[in-house]
Amino acid sequence: MFEIKRVIVGQEAMLERVFVALLSSGHLLIEGVPGLAKTLTVKTIADVLGGSFQRVQFTPDLVPADLVGTRIYRPDHGTFETERGPVFCNLLLADEINRAPAKVQSALLEVMQERQVTIGLQTFPVPRPFLVMATQNPIESEGTYPLPEAQVDRFMMKVLVDYPIPAEEMVVVQRSLQRPAQVNQVLPIEELERFQGLAADLYVDRAVAEYAIALANSTRHPAKYGIAQHAPHIAFGSSPRGSINLVHAGRALALLRGRRYVLPSDVYDLAKDVLRHRLVLTYQALADGVTSDLILEAALKAVPQPRIELAQELSA
Repeated sequence: MFEIKRVIVGQEAMLERVFVALLSSGHLLIEGVPGLAKTLTVKTIADVLGGSFQRVQFTPDLVPADLVGTRIYRPDHGTFETERGPVFCNLLLADEINRAPAKVQSALLEVMQERQVTIGLQTFPVPRPFLVMATQNPIESEGTYPLPEAQVDRFMMKVLVDYPIPAEEMVVVQRSLQRPAQVNQVLPIEELERFQGLAADLYVDRAVAEYAIALANSTRHPAKYGIAQHAPHIAFGSSPRGSINLVHAGRALALLRGRRYVLPSDVYDLAKDVLRHRLVLTYQALADGVTSDLILEAALKAVPQPRIELAQELSA
């Protein structure tokens, strides 16, 4: 974090979510207007982590072969050889992902879910760990393709990046007058795998899992949880990936906070980031100005956090 802060000013919430995604092997979608250092953040994290890094600028004329690779005929050998694409790396930055057409989006589906790529009749695994960090611009609609719901659901979190406060913006301006800071690799990719193993071993109490399930279920049956006013605004609620990713992300956040067990507050803090992109809203929601975050705020107030005394139990 200190090494990254030599380049990135503020955005603590976004950086914390990036680390959660790294520790839980989940893909991350970052949305914000241009100029908020989304791309720079991912590039800086790749420099600090080590491992292989590739950036793909998504454009409307991109084809699947530009992403995953293709088979090339070699006249001197009279055979076809497989030329692998940029997805064969540890950290893939998909810049402005919503500018690519549907064929490219579907090609990215397999590698995001299965960690493998099929070219012709052959299947190739991508390096481990493998993470996709994608950015998208919410203010332009020309030349963009809304991400399919199936692909959006495969992102563990969708993080919204806001403008910096004036004090942070002053630091950004002052740094722009100097030479860019050079960051050093402080965590080998092998160490990241070890920390991922630690996060996977953290204790998750049944009450915490039930809380995550209740939050996801409240988006499917809002009347059952006392938020019936939002029933007309939700066409489809969160899929089971929502509750699964809430628990997995909660484990990573608990590790970042120095604990060997997950608390309901970890799930609470990540609920919006994990669930906001899994809600499909109706036209009435658009007409009423209701967003996914407003619905999730109501759900977080309506679903009580369980009270568990894990700290005392585990210390004893």
